[in-house]
Amino acid sequence: MEKKIILGVIALIVASITLVLMIPEKPVNTTPDTLPWNITHPTPETTRVFGITLGKSTLAEVAQTFQYESELTISLFKPTDAKMGVEAFFEEVNFNGLKAKIIMTVAVPDQELQGMYQRGLRLNTTPSGKRITLTAEDLARVNALPISTLTYLPNSRVDEAVIVKRFGTPAQRIREKDGGLVHWLYPQHGLDVVMDSKPFFQYVAIKDFSLLSTPLQGKGEVLK
Repeated sequence: MEKKIILGVIALIVASITLVLMIPEKPVNTTPDTLPWNITHPTPETTRVFGITLGKSTLAEVAQTFQYESELTISLFKPTDAKMGVEAFFEEVNFNGLKAKIIMTVAVPDQELQGMYQRGLRLNTTPSGKRITLTAEDLARVNALPISTLTYLPNSRVDEAVIVKRFGTPAQRIREKDGGLVHWLYPQHGLDVVMDSKPFFQYVAIKDFSLLSTPLQGKGEVLK
């Protein structure tokens, strides 16, 4: 009897190991399209990065493209010092061996945001603002809308020399008066590189570059 039990346990362990080995490993995106400095412009006014054309690619299309990455989280965010908007983020992606977090904003018309806020299912307060869980109907609406901005936050530090090599000399450098962060602006790329302890990258369509530059004009100083 004990022998049968032991054999049964061994068989169960072998079956479990076989099942684990059969589960495919999470693939790593290794295409040139997923490098943070591979920026193209399908038209003179648009920006394409990570396979996403900002202002055109919908959130649903992005979720399908990166379906093997971490789960996509979507919520309405109402910051304490700025207007609210819908954010979607991947907690961790692995592009070409570079692990990072990606945060996107969705181009939800302003007149729809207040309704989404009022219909919200749950509200969580954070140090930087309020995060609201959207209804299923509002999520469906958001998924059909395009991505307007994308922020790429690598886990590892990217040296300034690498940034200059990949993007060239910035058109302008602006230091925030509060916090001291320095922004390297590349309007020709629709790019703002924020020089933090780990520099991160903010992308917009070229025609929308003012979304990045205008807020800095009043709260920063231009560096030579």
